[in-house]
Amino acid sequence: MYGENASSNTGRPPQVPAPGTLLVDTSRGDRVGEFQSVAGPYWSLRPVGGGREWEVEPCYVRTPALMEQLRARTARLNARSRGEVL
Repeated sequence: MYGENASSNTGRPPQVPAPGTLLVDTSRGDRVGEFQSVAGPYWSLRPVGGGREWEVEPCYVRTPALMEQLRARTARLNARSRGEVL
């Protein structure tokens, strides 16, 4: 189990992910977002708890480590409990 949460910045999804897939934007301080769509050469991500989408080049995206996934899912559940997300 050692290294389970470790991930490299070089790993990124090899193809366009399914909508709702959690991704990390390394160009914005490892910000976690849900994949929304492709917008030209960019991928659109949305904050997990809701909010404004942003665009990122696919070369700056990687899959989240286990701990990052847990934090993002907890943030979504908290936002849902406050009525901010359905």
